[in-house]
Amino acid sequence: MSLPPHSRDLSEYGSVLRRRRLVAAVCLLAGVGGGAAALALTPERYTAIAQVQVVPTGAQEQFNAPNSRQRETLNLDTESQIARSAVVATLAAAILKYPDPEELREHVTIDVPPNSAILSISYSASDPRAAAAGAQAYAEAYLRNRARAAEDAIDGQLKLISARLREVENDLDKAAATGAATTDPAQTAQTTTQTTQATQTATARTAAGPGTTRRKTVLARQVSDLTLRYDALKTVAVTPGTVISPATPPARPAYPSPPLFLGSGLFLGVLAAAGAAFGRDRLDTRIRACADVERLCGLPLLAELPARPDSGFLDEMAAAVATSLGGGPHRLLLEGVGTGGRDGGGRARNRDGGRAGSLDGIRIQGTARQLAKGLGSALAHLVPVTVVTGRSAHPDAALLLVALRRTTSPEVNRAVRQLGRQGARVLGAVAVPPGFVAPVPETAEWGA
Repeated sequence: MSLPPHSRDLSEYGSVLRRRRLVAAVCLLAGVGGGAAALALTPERYTAIAQVQVVPTGAQEQFNAPNSRQRETLNLDTESQIARSAVVATLAAAILKYPDPEELREHVTIDVPPNSAILSISYSASDPRAAAAGAQAYAEAYLRNRARAAEDAIDGQLKLISARLREVENDLDKAAATGAATTDPAQTAQTTTQTTQATQTATARTAAGPGTTRRKTVLARQVSDLTLRYDALKTVAVTPGTVISPATPPARPAYPSPPLFLGSGLFLGVLAAAGAAFGRDRLDTRIRACADVERLCGLPLLAELPARPDSGFLDEMAAAVATSLGGGPHRLLLEGVGTGGRDGGGRARNRDGGRAGSLDGIRIQGTARQLAKGLGSALAHLVPVTVVTGRSAHPDAALLLVALRRTTSPEVNRAVRQLGRQGARVLGAVAVPPGFVAPVPETAEWGA
């Protein structure tokens, strides 16, 4: 069932939800109930957080240029990845005495607050104490790994400096030995007097030149620099960082979240309610209210029969019919549509094949006959018209009696098409409420 183009606005959508409020309410309650059930069945997970302040260790580290997100010189993005590494997981598993380090990595999350040198280590577990122990173990394991890495880096630098220092000292000893050999043995063996010895010594020093002295000076300076660097590294105090917020057992579970589950269930329930309401409204063609006559069938609703119609009602209805008919003589057909209405041959039709349909057909036929009698009298002084109740009278106009909650829009449309093929113009419809009983006997006047 599609909505008429002129009715596709917000008010029409709201009316669809009002008409299908039972279906919408069931879907809405189902969505909220499903969210509550998922909340009750989902295992609880507790999350504990330990915060670690990372400081330079004193060893050579990877630094980054400060930016809008990270103003610290330490590269905390790299540190966060190290904190989740397999090496740290192995150390944490050893602290916790847990056999599977890889499983621990699935429960840990590392966050870096902007513009800080802080690592927030979160650990999730089914027990609050286990969550706190896991977060604390990861914090300690990270600091141990960071301290050990810094110590290994310093030891490596000390070994390199020590090796280089030995090489420079050896070069310096060789340079000193070369200078001493040039000044003493060969020259002393050829001289016999003190004067000759002094002369030869001066000559040897001149022959050695300034190059040897300069090299010894450079090597001595290198020895001094390497010694200072070695002493400085030996006195470095490794400071990997500190745990500024130890992990504590959380008071309530972090997952599942009641607002998230219930809100999601409510949202899905609203979507399902809207979809079910519009789907049910599109598939349901039954005319349940007076507004459905115009909405579903496109026919004007000329009147709605009250429980006890009177002559005033017939006068108003006659005026509306006369306006629709116009001048000239007419033959107006009153025909009931719906359960127990008439088929193409004008015979009473039992839609459900039971006694209820037969009774409804008899009632709507009686209503048509009683209304034809009263309406004919009311129209007599307005327009020349003859009111009939059978198609065999060859009417040129028709008025359909639509039984509410018993009639579908395809039935009405089929009746309109059949009457159109017979040359009868359908003026509109008259709504017959459920349980309406025509006056008895049939000769009684309306409202008498």
